[in-house]
Amino acid sequence: MENFRKVRTSEEESPLPFPDLPPDVVEMKVKEGSKIRNLMNFAMAQMELKGSRQIVFSGCGRAVTKTITCVEIMKRKLGGLHQVTKVRYKTLLEVWENQDPLPGGPAQNLTVHKNVPSICILLSRDPLDPNQTGYQPPEPRHGLGTQLGEPYAGYI
Repeated sequence: MENFRKVRTSEEESPLPFPDLPPDVVEMKVKEGSKIRNLMNFAMAQMELKGSRQIVFSGCGRAVTKTITCVEIMKRKLGGLHQVTKVRYKTLLEVWENQDPLPGGPAQNLTVHKNVPSICILLSRDPLDPNQTGYQPPEPRHGLGTQLGEPYAGYI
């Protein structure tokens, strides 16, 4: 492989694993090089300013942890979001080109099919089916200054 260099990588398109999504649902495709600040600015604008009811975050390979981070930030900022998580594998196609082709011979390319882990997370303001695999209900809201509904008295 030392004589080959990666020319291109592409992923096979696959439909989102959530049935009955509205056609205008926002899908945030998180990539390895995506900046969390940029992703969150756009996603928060969609949910708060444009009034979207649902948003899907998806990422594969090294972007899986960044995808989860974005979802957790959004859940903490907005609160009351229902979540369904689906984990699957995606196939990436990598094309490698030979750096040292045989003299007078055709250029040799190598195509590699890689199966990488992928995650899709649906966040919804509306209730989702709790019997669905991967469902998480909204976290109960407790403020930092309250304990069981009473004011925090730690500084008295």
